[in-house]
Order: sequence, then C-alpha cells, then structure tokens
Amino acid sequence: MKIKNRIIKLTAICLILTAIVPGAAHAQENKGLALTIDAKSAVIMEMSSGEIIFEQNGDERRAPASVTKVMTMLLIYEALAQNRISWDDIVTTSEHAASMGGSQVYLEPGEQQTVRDLVKSVVIASANDGAVALAEFISGSEESFVDLMNKKAQALGMENTSFRNACGLDADGHFTTARDIAIMSRELMVKYPEVAEYATTWMDNIIHKTHRGEEEFGLTNTNKLVKWYNGTTGLKTGSTGQAMYCLSATAIRGDMELIAVVLGAPNPTTRFQEAMKMLDYGFANYKVVKGELPGTVVGTIHVSKGKEAEVAVVVQDLISNVTEKGSNVELESQIFINETVQAPVEAGFAVGEIVYTYEGQEIGRSPLVTEEAMERAGFVDMLGRVADIWFK
Repeated sequence: MKIKNRIIKLTAICLILTAIVPGAAHAQENKGLALTIDAKSAVIMEMSSGEIIFEQNGDERRAPASVTKVMTMLLIYEALAQNRISWDDIVTTSEHAASMGGSQVYLEPGEQQTVRDLVKSVVIASANDGAVALAEFISGSEESFVDLMNKKAQALGMENTSFRNACGLDADGHFTTARDIAIMSRELMVKYPEVAEYATTWMDNIIHKTHRGEEEFGLTNTNKLVKWYNGTTGLKTGSTGQAMYCLSATAIRGDMELIAVVLGAPNPTTRFQEAMKMLDYGFANYKVVKGELPGTVVGTIHVSKGKEAEVAVVVQDLISNVTEKGSNVELESQIFINETVQAPVEAGFAVGEIVYTYEGQEIGRSPLVTEEAMERAGFVDMLGRVADIWFK
C-alpha cells in the first residue's frame, strides 16, 4: 500500500525575555532550581499537553484532604455525561452520609436534594456529606464508589494513589501525590470543562428540606483564588490535621492553561500564595505551541467503490508542546495517509496519522480520520462514472 508523506512546519516566535528560563524539555534536570515552594510537595502542569514544568517532591505520597474530591467530581460528571444520573434526580441522604462531619452542608438523614444542588455543595463548599450522598447514589455504597475511584486512578496512570473514602477525611491508606492530583485535575477540566461554572462561583445557596420546613443554606467557595487570581477556573481546596493545607488550582492566560498543586502548606494563606506564585512562574516563563486543531483537513483519501471518488481526511486530536518563552520553536509534523479505503466508510474512520516532533524527538501523534461517511456506490453511480470516463 502506497503512503503519502508530507512535512508541515509550524513556527511560533515570541519576544525574547531578559532572562531565559529552562524549557519544558529540560525541566526534569532543572526542577527546583528556579522556584522554591513553602509546602511539602508541589507540581505545575500545562493542561493541554499534560507536561510537568516544575515539581517539588512531586511523587511524595501524602494525605490529600478534600482535594480527594477532584476524583469524586470526575466520576460524578462522568456519570452525568453517560446519562447514568441526571441533574434533576432526587438523592436521599443516608445516615452514613449525614455523619461525615468536617466541611459539610449539614444534610439530615432522610433529607432529599437534587443532584444539581449536591454537586454545587461539593464543588463550591467542599461538602463531605454531599460527596458521600452522591457516591452512594451513583454506586449504591461509598465502598463501591471508592472502588471506582481507585480503578479510575489506575486507568489514568496515577501510580502513587490509594483512596479509602469519597470525601478526603484522613484514613489509613488514603494517599496520593502532587503529580497524581495534577493528572486527575487535568482529566476533569479537559473532559468536563463545565465544572468551572461552579468551581468559579463565589457564593450560592441550597434549600434544606427537612421536618422543620425549608431553610436556605449559603454556600461560599473555599477557593480564595476565585477572588484573588485573574484567570482562575478552579479547582479544589483541602485541609486536615494530617494533610495540612492543600490546593489544586487551575487558571488560564491567553491560550495556555496551568494546574498548580500544593500539598502540605503550613497554613491556608500560604497555600494560596504559593499557588499564585507557581501560576505566575508558569505563565511568565513558558508558552504552549499547538499542532493542527481537531477537524483540520490535511488531505484526502481515495474511496474504492464509493459513491464519491474520495473523502476529506481530518486531524482527530490536538497535540501540543510546552517550551520556554524567548526561544524560536519549530514544531514539525509528518502526515501519513493510506492510499485507499474500501466503501462503505463511517465518519471518523482512521486512515492514517500525524506525527509531531520537537527538536528531533517525537512529542505525540494523532489519528487522521475521515471527515464524513461515504456510502458504497450503486449501479447508477457506477454507470455514471463509467460514462464520465468514456466521454472524457
């Protein structure tokens, strides 16, 4: 089978800074030199690529407190996306969920709330009782939900994570790392960016419906960066005696989004200050260079016995790379498209791939797929095609 091969060069030039910092390609050998964080561990990740551009004890296992709820939120939004639950479903609070303590919205046993109001309670106010009530609603029990949490962590490559509950209260064997928190935070924000609607809401409320009647309960966001830091999109705070003060902070500036994770800060103010310092560092010193956008037409492929002779081929996934500001960057891409494909063909059928390299090293690849479906040619179509060839 013949293969079409062409090279595309994408060049992005930025202003040269007065001081050039180490690039992402060299971050592993320089991490910790340009930045020191007042916390037990920390990580900065660029969201589109998943690249770590700074880490401080990034793989140290630590109690994550309520940052655990990033995984809980991920599974909740996944259940919503798959229509296993809906926003208007009614959840009845169990004795177990109501007994959580810690950060809560004071749900009573037997109290009923919509999924929407419980999600608001978890994302905005870090409600332990709301998180467990939703976990039980999705999986039947908190234990079964925690099993899903650990399976998802394994699937995402979170190699140093073990969950024991859905809300983040200290427990033996409940731990994760700054790197793993960045991984699950990225998954949540990339797959379900709508979570930012509640994650950036400063104040809201729910209505308690109990035997005493209806009572309004105010929700205030635990993430002060919503007020303090321009471009904040989320995400989750946490604190316990064992975990100290923790935060997974997400923010966007221009076309770059960052995740800053802080674990084990000495006090609540420090965790926010250090997260802002990390975000400032990332935005000031790095840039992201992106490949072809999903849906970009990069060629055509012949369709054997198709209703039409060929169909457009498009890029499926976005591939990006992080590099230092002040450098001239060439992102090279090599396109491989099969010679032909047999009809009928579905839209999104893989017929090749685009491979990206940076400084001679592969940074990622995306399937190339058919833009639309192509039916098999009928007798009349084939007769017309023969006639065209004859008269030409």
